[in-house]
Amino acid sequence: MSPAVRALTVLYDADCSLCVHLRSWLLRQSQLVPLHLVPAGSAEARRRYPQLDHARTRREITVIGDRGQIYSGQAAWIVCLWALAEHRPKAHWLATPAGAPFVRVTMLAAAKYREATGARAAEAAVVAGPAGAPVVAGPAEVAPCDDRCSVPD
Repeated sequence: MSPAVRALTVLYDADCSLCVHLRSWLLRQSQLVPLHLVPAGSAEARRRYPQLDHARTRREITVIGDRGQIYSGQAAWIVCLWALAEHRPKAHWLATPAGAPFVRVTMLAAAKYREATGARAAEAAVVAGPAGAPVVAGPAEVAPCDDRCSVPD
């Protein structure tokens, strides 16, 4: 009998410093199930998963199993932990009614952080152009994270 899930693809928001940090953290963990991390909404994500609502995947973590399983929101967070050697027991507990409030609070905190840092990033996106005139920088011109979050691809 083969395992139900042999690999997972995590779609993460590459423009969110928290998401980039969590990507880095996931890649440093010992994995029982291989995690492939792909920027949400990217050409690669669209090529691999044309059926997904890619705007939604940028707003909410989405994880896809190698057999087409789709996890989003709380289930996606739990399945990411389930894939990790040190965190699988915690993932099993978080999937119970007793653990559910902790997942909910964590997700609410992450959403508030993303909202707050997204607003600051949007404000920071106004840069000085020629003769000091304000110019709105595009997403590629505003770094979502400093070097502490980066992980070689």
